[in-house]
Amino acid sequence: MATLFRPNQLTQPRPQSIQRGTYFIQTWGCQMNEEDSEQMALYLEQIGFTRTQDLVSAHLVLLNTCSVRKKPEDKAFSLLGELALLKRDRPELMIGVCGCMAQIRAKEIRQRAPHVDFVVGTAQISEIPGLVEQALQARKFSTRLDLPERKGAVVTDIPTRHVGRHSKLKAFVPIQYGCDKFCTFCIVPTTRGRERSRPTHEIVEEVTKLAAQGTREVTLLGQTVNSYGKNLAEGNVPFSELLWMLDKVPGLQRIRYTSPYPRDFRTDLIQTIRDCPSVMEHVHMPLQSGDDEVLRSMKRLYTRDSFAAIIEEIRATMPDVGITTDIIVGFPGETDEQFANTLEMMARLRFDGAYMFAYSPRPDTKAAVWENQVPEAVKKHRLQRLIALQNQITQQINHGLIGKEFEILVEGPSHKNRDVLQGYSREFRMVHCVGPQELRGQLVRVRATEAHLWGLTGEIIEN
Repeated sequence: MATLFRPNQLTQPRPQSIQRGTYFIQTWGCQMNEEDSEQMALYLEQIGFTRTQDLVSAHLVLLNTCSVRKKPEDKAFSLLGELALLKRDRPELMIGVCGCMAQIRAKEIRQRAPHVDFVVGTAQISEIPGLVEQALQARKFSTRLDLPERKGAVVTDIPTRHVGRHSKLKAFVPIQYGCDKFCTFCIVPTTRGRERSRPTHEIVEEVTKLAAQGTREVTLLGQTVNSYGKNLAEGNVPFSELLWMLDKVPGLQRIRYTSPYPRDFRTDLIQTIRDCPSVMEHVHMPLQSGDDEVLRSMKRLYTRDSFAAIIEEIRATMPDVGITTDIIVGFPGETDEQFANTLEMMARLRFDGAYMFAYSPRPDTKAAVWENQVPEAVKKHRLQRLIALQNQITQQINHGLIGKEFEILVEGPSHKNRDVLQGYSREFRMVHCVGPQELRGQLVRVRATEAHLWGLTGEIIEN
């Protein structure tokens, strides 16, 4: 993901000669957005653009936006303001806004940022080259925002995927787009449309080519990834069956996925995670709240007890599995007692880690207009309490892992210490160890010697 430039960069002297044909992509949001940005880059390179990490000299700047929370939207508008100053000095600069915020706030973007050349919706990535050419010729604002819908029982409008990527050790592979759950806090059905599954043969073909280029781990992406396979032309293909098909791809060593929906997490998937060699023993399953009434308000189609039963079955089948979750605090109407139920649930289930957020109202979602909004100060205080509890649990779990052995895919040197290698265990625990740089891309066995909040330090015992 590109690094956000600093405002004082705009005070630098204007380059003597602008290198035309370069692009810079700023990405906010989830793994799906990161994958979308990679697709944008591939399309641009097909028409002769080259990547640059220097926003100030770029000929084309794309902002791939996120609307899940307010903060990334604020960052996008802030950067658009800075780009207005840059374009004032360099009128030839092209600016495009893409992603979820572009899908739902195109009119506002046009009003607040008239210097933007085009806005691209989440389903129109393949049209970026044409919009760029149009902007070069006409220099007028263009918008493409149509959302795909399911057509009967067969989906035929999945975007065509590139396969000629740059070689990379780990890669994201979307297998599903959109969502049909319509949770009252979530804007995804509005920004990405209804649930659509990619044809199985396309996924297998893409993963096969990635593995041939050196990719050793893929993460399968979908808003409710374990409901993959419905309404396909070739007939329903269960998610567990897709995992077994990908396990046969030569050279592929690891398969991860995110994020499954609790109600659809079936026994066949649990057994596949246990038995399929390349599927990692890690489950990231969003709980969102530990109170049944709040879950109903969120329109989450499960209860505390049904969620806990899934976790119990997973751990009974795979005692060493890593389990992480998502939690929202301060949802409209959440009382102190209901928040206490969430704390109790977290203490009871003892997740290895959690992504924790204060509720952020999103336009065009049902919960955003409810009158019983929780005050910001209360949300902040609850979030701090939740984080403190989860940090304590994570520390305790990691400390109990000292002396245990883990299989690590070495990704390279640590960002903070170039003399230390880093990689994730099968259970999705970050592990640091000392070893030669030549181990990058290899699987090694590591014995944990120290525990930290962020993960483990260990020593290599086999590779």
